[in-house]
Amino acid sequence: MSSKKLLWTTLLLIMSLFCATTFLGAQDDAGLGEEFQDDYTLWGLIKVSGPIGWLIILLSVATLALAIEHLVSLRRDKLIPPDLLQEIEDLFEEEAYEEVMETCAAEPGYFTNVIGAALPRVNSGYDSMMEAVQSISEEESVKLQQKISWMQLISAVAPMLGLLGTVTGMIGAFSQIATMSGAPKPKDLAKGIYQALVTTCLGLIVAIPAIACYFYFRNKVVRISMEINGISEELLERFRQDA
Repeated sequence: MSSKKLLWTTLLLIMSLFCATTFLGAQDDAGLGEEFQDDYTLWGLIKVSGPIGWLIILLSVATLALAIEHLVSLRRDKLIPPDLLQEIEDLFEEEAYEEVMETCAAEPGYFTNVIGAALPRVNSGYDSMMEAVQSISEEESVKLQQKISWMQLISAVAPMLGLLGTVTGMIGAFSQIATMSGAPKPKDLAKGIYQALVTTCLGLIVAIPAIACYFYFRNKVVRISMEINGISEELLERFRQDA
């Protein structure tokens, strides 16, 4: 499954569960006044955070799913298959460039797309071939950057949802003050403030790993892109020598 399909499936699941948890959160809200103060387990924190907290948790599921997908699809062996690289190097040694183009067309990918774009320009010279390499390499790199950018989006949205939970919790706390006839007691405000702090915490718990994963995969994409450019330049070096 592609990362785009995986993401849309996850988002659909998130929206479905969000609707369900909104309904359940409304039912449970009346009974949380005394109970939440004694329940400091993960489940207790999530339950206190309400629908916003559930949405943040589900974003963490999306982050985990994307991280697993990227770990599989952004491996060096996936983008530069060793067997395919060896086959293309052997064909270059035999100067079987037509077979190289056929192989690249049959096995589309980052590396083969770059080589396949350069060889048709063999009659135009080395510089023209390298321009094709740079152009296609940049295009393929942008595709991978767009693929991993969803994790950056989640890392930005999660703390914003935490902030939204903080604001709604504080609104609830001050609303409690406004409706009270006498002086408010600390325990009367505790629920709203507690919810505000919990949602902020959950948002940061999701955002920090998400942004760390994003930069890890971004650096990995940059490193592999540089390696593919280096391999391509080495393979095409013979055309500069013949020029």
